Amino acid sequence: MSYKNKTYIIFDADNDMKYYRLMTAWKENNSIDFNFHNAHDLNNLRDGSLEDTIKRKLRERMINTKQVLVLVGDNTKFLYKFVRWEIDIAISMDIPIIAVNLNKINGSHKMTPPILKKTSYFLSVPFELHKIKYSLDNFPTNYLKNKHKAPSAQIYRRNN
Repeated sequence: MSYKNKTYIIFDADNDMKYYRLMTAWKENNSIDFNFHNAHDLNNLRDGSLEDTIKRKLRERMINTKQVLVLVGDNTKFLYKFVRWEIDIAISMDIPIIAVNLNKINGSHKMTPPILKKTSYFLSVPFELHKIKYSLDNFPTNYLKNKHKAPSAQIYRRNN
């Protein structure tokens, strides 16, 4: 088994790119204690690539993924071509999933993708730096101990 250390981020690239970019800015800022190994730094995709090519490269990125963040925005649950497909792949690969709510709700809510609510043991947190950091640092271990409780959404607690 290979070493898994990457964080794969699933998001609506048309509407929620600014949140993804903000997270990468936190990572690059030496004054902020926030770090993750971004799976999207691997095998860059080109605009205009065929859907099959994009999906193959996205699947390759997940191979060394330790955890997945799903940025949950207003449209996330309605996106099937890539977002739903990426979530399905993460579930099938048994990768811990953290839903990060861009509306800052702490917990699963009406915009959470239904596939998570119906099939997964996942953590649902607000889009707040320290809560995302704590989740990245702690949820994978929690997932390994409790994934048998699926489907179940956990909320951010310091003792999660």
